[in-house]
Amino acid sequence: MPDFVTTPTLRIAYEAGGPENGMPVLLLHGWPDDPRTWDKVAPALQRAGFRTVVPYLRGFGPTSFLSKDTMRSGEMVAMAQDALDLADTLKLGKFTVVGHDWGARIAYAMACLFPDRVTRICAMSVGWQPGELPTPSLEQSRRYWYQWFMATDRGNEVVHKSGKALAHDLWETWAPKGWFSDAEFEATAKSFENPDWAAITVNSYRVRWGEAEKDPRYAALDARAKAVKTIALPALMIQGGADGVTLASTTAGKDEHFSGGYARHVLDGVGHFPTRERPDAVSKLLLDFLK
Repeated sequence: MPDFVTTPTLRIAYEAGGPENGMPVLLLHGWPDDPRTWDKVAPALQRAGFRTVVPYLRGFGPTSFLSKDTMRSGEMVAMAQDALDLADTLKLGKFTVVGHDWGARIAYAMACLFPDRVTRICAMSVGWQPGELPTPSLEQSRRYWYQWFMATDRGNEVVHKSGKALAHDLWETWAPKGWFSDAEFEATAKSFENPDWAAITVNSYRVRWGEAEKDPRYAALDARAKAVKTIALPALMIQGGADGVTLASTTAGKDEHFSGGYARHVLDGVGHFPTRERPDAVSKLLLDFLK
């Protein structure tokens, strides 16, 4: 069962483990996923002496908004603030951020916005470059079909009415066949029953491409993040060579954007979910990086 903390915006559900005095590592899941993605990675970090904190992002699982009037924003800077609020409430001080998919984008945002609190980052399956997201290549745009679909009213309706089926289809196509069991998917899909999951999902992809209004409360953070030209923290990037949604080529050649040290590792034959597909390899890379 998760623990809970109350922040200025949310009642955040999270799972923690490892020594109480261990160096904190914040593990952030992606979409469509939840903390179960870290089930075979977090124990390895804990055995090595690290304190892991794994929250359910806004719109997932038991995490809930304190007010019905709060905009259900899926902006990455909003979730970066959520993560910092969680760290503040838990009195983590300085900490490492490890993120997959949405979690990777949050990790990049936190490195830009809170470099005095974040010691280093690891991002999986998503690359980074400064400024606004550029229009993807045609090949990458084909992989992003679900994001363009959500920009339509019919796509919005599908996410609200059949979001679980959509998520299952994406799991099937984002990695080589047979990488997950029905039980594994069902365990995570429970998090999609959160009443805000569909709204957060649609807003996140619409706002990403300028198809929705941003939450004004995060305007200053958004401007600060967009202004950062280089990330000065040590960074590790893990990419699946057989990723079915993020072309491996799109995460290559990013070294110039990192001045604090940068390493990229491609796991051959691995799709979009390295933490689930190759947890041992991910754990080894993480431990080597964190130590």
